[in-house]
Amino acid sequence: MKSASLVRPERRKLRATCWVFILGGLLALVPLQRSIEAESGASRIAADVLYVPSGNILRRMCLGHEGLLANIYWTRVVQYFGRKRLDRATRFEMLGPLLRITTELDPQLVIAYRFGAIFLGEKPPWGPGEPEEALHLLRRGIVANPDYWRLWQDLGFVYYWDLKDYEGAARAFRAGSERPGAMVWMKVLAARVVAEGGALQSSRVLWSEIYRHADNEQIRQSARDHLAALQAQEDLAALDRGLALYRQRAGRSAATFRELVQSGLLKKMPRDPFGAPYVVGMDGRAALSPQTRIDLGLLQ
Repeated sequence: MKSASLVRPERRKLRATCWVFILGGLLALVPLQRSIEAESGASRIAADVLYVPSGNILRRMCLGHEGLLANIYWTRVVQYFGRKRLDRATRFEMLGPLLRITTELDPQLVIAYRFGAIFLGEKPPWGPGEPEEALHLLRRGIVANPDYWRLWQDLGFVYYWDLKDYEGAARAFRAGSERPGAMVWMKVLAARVVAEGGALQSSRVLWSEIYRHADNEQIRQSARDHLAALQAQEDLAALDRGLALYRQRAGRSAATFRELVQSGLLKKMPRDPFGAPYVVGMDGRAALSPQTRIDLGLLQ
């Protein structure tokens, strides 16, 4: 049976659907704002504009229907971030304010804290690269939803990947493991992160958990990309060992991996997780193909 903290966001989504026409009066301000923007040549950034600067002000204005307005603002957050990411924007100045308003309107809208933190932590050019803001958002979410253990999980992820603060990550995982319904692997992660200080296997475990549990395709794709980069990093290390062994046996460096296949060191031509061939670089080391979709920068 789901706890109240998990059921509440689902009820609010249903409530938003039921009350969509009731806020017509409030939302009538939107076309007016857009007409002003069109006259000033700013129609393309309409989604970047905050019509009211405070979620607390909006709560007083919306006559008890803050759940609907929170869902509307959360939709704007996703649209704003998605468009900026596609445009390879260098600034995401409205992302933080939009998330703040969304969560002030509905402090129990946990999806806004969880995915909002991921959006804030994404490194440029894919995001603003603001992990400290992500931590602040998640801490506010934890205060509002103290028994929702996955917010502690997300807090640990920010410490782990974005800040490389493994002690902070371990503390977050350990605290989350004590919350109702927390998965056993939270304690395992806490111990492993401290012991290994961010080793490859720990990172794979974290991204695998995100991939299995994410209910947003953009987040699942990010997890797939990270897992592929981790696998490629491991593959490159193994291929370098093969190249070194070939040099030792043949007395010269291999120009391509076909030589390793012909010598029996490899069973077949190696390919990365997305299917592009690995190549031997000018320095004699294994490298990604120029046609690869792998981004090793995700691991930095």
